[in-house]
Amino acid sequence: MKRKKAPPGSTKEETRSHVMRQVKGSNTSIELAFRKALWRNGVRYRKNLKGLPGKPDIVVAGHKIAIFCDGEFWHGKDWNLAKEKLKSRRDFWVKKIERTIERDTENERRLEAQGWTVMRFWGRDIEKNLDLCVADVLDAILQARVDSLGVACVCADEGFDGGPGEAAERPPDYGD
Repeated sequence: MKRKKAPPGSTKEETRSHVMRQVKGSNTSIELAFRKALWRNGVRYRKNLKGLPGKPDIVVAGHKIAIFCDGEFWHGKDWNLAKEKLKSRRDFWVKKIERTIERDTENERRLEAQGWTVMRFWGRDIEKNLDLCVADVLDAILQARVDSLGVACVCADEGFDGGPGEAAERPPDYGD
């Protein structure tokens, strides 16, 4: 991604402000890649639904699944380790990112209270394991469908009595 340079003669603060304005809040490269992969797999969704807490990046409304595509720095992945590495404006960044983590937790709790399944994916996981991320969403959709039926699922590798791997006994043969 090519960055635009700050205007010549600008101060360090002006340059920083310019760079920070370039950071996108929606339609990021990880969101676009994830959305395209979901679409190819037949998943239909809405983007950045404003009426929901946290304005999820992707919403599969029919199955009440809210998906967030989080950047590692902005949302505090491995935060206890990462915050020790901060060099400049440490107090500002620690306060800002810890508030983001709190807000993410609050929004997740509110969504779950409304009956939503919340899924969070880190940007690097999307970049490196896109197929696994999509598979997780497809599994959640399948689970939502099963839950909506209100019936228990019988797995093919389990016997009728529920014992894993046990074959059900056949009824006696009454007449040949």
